[in-house]
Amino acid sequence: MLALLCLCLLLGSSVATSVKSRKFSFVGEYGAGGGTAFSFSSEQLNGPITGLRVREHPSYIFGIQFRYGSTWGPYYGSSAGTLHEVLLHKGENITQVSGKWGSYVTELIFVTTQGRMLRFGQPSGTSFNDFPLYAGTVLRYVSGRYSSSYLNSIGFHWGVNIS
Repeated sequence: MLALLCLCLLLGSSVATSVKSRKFSFVGEYGAGGGTAFSFSSEQLNGPITGLRVREHPSYIFGIQFRYGSTWGPYYGSSAGTLHEVLLHKGENITQVSGKWGSYVTELIFVTTQGRMLRFGQPSGTSFNDFPLYAGTVLRYVSGRYSSSYLNSIGFHWGVNIS
């Protein structure tokens, strides 16, 4: 019986170490939901996030797109509004995302390792602040829901940077 207990403790600590060493975190989505689900999870295999495009209306976010390595992923959202494109500097990563939401995402603020704040949309609605749970991890990909008019909701997936 004692041997079985020791084996269970050994296996349990091994699994806990394995899970902790992955250092991935996700809190959930911000927004009202509805619309079509999207995810940039497969695009992250092209490398780290190196740029982003956001279309905004004066009152909310129309859509979003990320560049991984040198490849732009798909665009999710409406093609209306003002398009903003930001390329990250070499070695720069996103370490925090804040914003606001109501029936849809109204504001996004990306903070980078080089201290830049990339702000889109307007500050109205319920606030959120998302960041990685583990030191040394960065934004790996984004998921959420969109419609033909705007970004309904958004969630942030944090993990170890791949260069």
